[in-house]
Amino acid sequence: MLKFDEALFLKLVEKEGLAFRSKIEDIVDSICQKGYSNLFLIGAGGTIAMMYPYKYILESNSTINVHAEIAAEFMVMNNKHFSKDSVCIFTSVSGTTQETVAAAEFCKERGATTIALVAEPNTPLTQVVDYCITTGSEKHSFDTFFMLLYIVVFRFMYNNNEFQQYEQFTKEVSLLPQAILAAVKDFDNKAEEFAIKHKDTDYHMMVGSGNLWGNTYSYAMCILEEMQWIHTKSIHAAEFFHGTLELVVEDTSVILLKGEDETRPLMDRVERFAEKITNQLTVIDTKDFELLGISEEFRKHFSVSVNWAVLSRISVYLERERNHSLDLRRYYRKVEY
Repeated sequence: MLKFDEALFLKLVEKEGLAFRSKIEDIVDSICQKGYSNLFLIGAGGTIAMMYPYKYILESNSTINVHAEIAAEFMVMNNKHFSKDSVCIFTSVSGTTQETVAAAEFCKERGATTIALVAEPNTPLTQVVDYCITTGSEKHSFDTFFMLLYIVVFRFMYNNNEFQQYEQFTKEVSLLPQAILAAVKDFDNKAEEFAIKHKDTDYHMMVGSGNLWGNTYSYAMCILEEMQWIHTKSIHAAEFFHGTLELVVEDTSVILLKGEDETRPLMDRVERFAEKITNQLTVIDTKDFELLGISEEFRKHFSVSVNWAVLSRISVYLERERNHSLDLRRYYRKVEY
């Protein structure tokens, strides 16, 4: 078993991360009092993937007009919904991602309101936006960002008179780090077993849906492809039967990320198909974890954080088994492109 620093996780995610709740509420409340037309969730790579769950949550629970856009495309597409009355939200671990910083400048220059969650202080993105929450540590930054984005998004919904359960929800957000920690412990042996079994597997299909589609996209691209150089395809469960199913054979690695939102039946359909064909099916289901203190009503939202945390344990075991550092790159931030 590889060590998981529980104390550091709780310090960064639970204590320091949630310490920003009142600041986030003040920011959102101020924007809502002024008025806005829509929300733009903007990112690149892992950070646009991070936005997809919140787009899904807003579209399925709110009438707030929301867009999730890849930064580079957003700047050239002339989006007719974007205006000075838009609120643009960014996340960045380093605060230096070229496309994200450029998109924030683009939005600021056009009079839109800009908000960013950034791990590293005094970086370009922190200096561009109107409002910035700087968490101060790259370690567990995605776990922290997920927690803070819950507060951002659900505060907008609360102020739109669409989520009166906000106080109970934020109480449960504060319990989430402990619930995640228990899930990570429960999953750790399975994570190690997966890495040992698949250390030489050269192709995976990752399938997700609903608020776990962003995690599916991100883990396939940013972890397995970028950090481990393993060929991986991310497939939405709703689209799996429109092409990809033809590539499944008896030894195809198919990884299903199952959450607890309204799209779960789409994942069940893929699972029923895959278990008949391949002997290399892996199902990672947030329903398997107790999540002490989390109500049934909110589990579907929190599955984003739980799923990402347990996937991260697979990452560290793959790093060990493949003797391939998660920091190793051929091209990213190494060459001009």
